[in-house]
Amino acid sequence: MALVYLRELDSTTKFAIWKIEENVQELLTKLQLDEREKAKLQQLSKGKRTLHWLATRVLLRYLLQTNEYINCPSDSNGKPYLPDYPYKISLTHSFDYAGVMLSTNGECGIDLEIVKDKVLRIKEKFLKPEELNFISSEFEIEQLYACWCAKEAVYKLQGNKGISFLHDMTIQPFNYKAQGVMTLVLKKGNGEYSFHVHYEKFNAYMLGYVVE
Repeated sequence: MALVYLRELDSTTKFAIWKIEENVQELLTKLQLDEREKAKLQQLSKGKRTLHWLATRVLLRYLLQTNEYINCPSDSNGKPYLPDYPYKISLTHSFDYAGVMLSTNGECGIDLEIVKDKVLRIKEKFLKPEELNFISSEFEIEQLYACWCAKEAVYKLQGNKGISFLHDMTIQPFNYKAQGVMTLVLKKGNGEYSFHVHYEKFNAYMLGYVVE
């Protein structure tokens, strides 16, 4: 694996992205897995899903700077957590890359997506008309992916619980740049919560990340 991006947002939060260059066996040599994790691997379809799962765990080992076994289970909603460390955690992967975010400042979320024009076909499924109104015609595909990554990052932060991208999340108007911040308002239960979500273009990918 090759570390391609490491960023410390402050003393409490950091994330990293790795390019996956190994095969399954090479990644396995870098990990210790318990029986539950071995069973999980058997359930995954072969190919990218297995590589992604293994790569996020290897990257987690790098960020935690340990050669010891790392217990990283998921709760009933599929949200990963670290019972033996003080960090909140979020994982992401897309094609040849894997990413991990850690924070002691609160829940966090990260999402990485390869930028393709297929997003044009589904934009009405995750953005309201008032959100689509501020999308730039010049950077339409990139800005749509920035919005998707932002909603996915907040979805992960709040626990992968039944939240609708379309109905429960609203992004405030923003002008797209290659790197920026947008405000996302989440309606959950009887409350409204505002998040400042960072986004940036990373090679042929879009990255979004947020901390509570």
